[in-house]
Amino acid sequence: MVATIGYLGGAFPPGVRDRARRRAVNAVFVDAHRKACDAIKSGPGDAPVGLTVAMADFQALPGGEAKRSQILEGLEDVFLEAAAGDDFVGVQCYTRTRVGPDGAVGPEDGVETTIMGYEFWPEALAACLRRAWEVTGGTPLLVTENGVAAEDDTRRVAYVERALAGVLDCLDEGIRVLGYTYWSALDNFEWAYGYGPTFGLIAVDRATFARSPKPSATWLGGVARANALDVSA
Repeated sequence: MVATIGYLGGAFPPGVRDRARRRAVNAVFVDAHRKACDAIKSGPGDAPVGLTVAMADFQALPGGEAKRSQILEGLEDVFLEAAAGDDFVGVQCYTRTRVGPDGAVGPEDGVETTIMGYEFWPEALAACLRRAWEVTGGTPLLVTENGVAAEDDTRRVAYVERALAGVLDCLDEGIRVLGYTYWSALDNFEWAYGYGPTFGLIAVDRATFARSPKPSATWLGGVARANALDVSA
């Protein structure tokens, strides 16, 4: 996110649009990761080490295959390849992105979108897990971010239920998924978007700071306690 949105998209600090600098920043991050891994592994202790990659389910439209490959190389693969052989790779995923010959295109007309403008596409998580597993050569995976910014909390439950069903499918396929973390526990300050997008399982009153668990928090807590997606069984 720092390298791409900060040095290519220009939307986050330092607000630069420079492909060469973006590539240089990618290289710096990869070098820093490898040096950090070596330092941590030198001890004391034996802490598991990995990195987290912000991913999306990039799907090529007719004629968009080459552009998709180009996007993935600089956005995901450079980091996934750097993490191959680590103790884990963290996967962050929220939606899919359709790619045409000229680059990413928005969601189709009429499809459900979230407060962030993302297409409501929970199946993206399983697709990203499969891809991370393939690119890293079987490095264990940990879902470090997955969720939805929605005013209607029933859509949050629907999203997570479908996303977790995809995780179960990946486990059945032999992909080693170590765990799942919903983003986020509380309604948060979301990058440059502020408090508008409500991702949380728990609502926060910004005037009083009172915290109110949403029904989705109760539902996901039941899934965790049961260690099963079908909590009614």
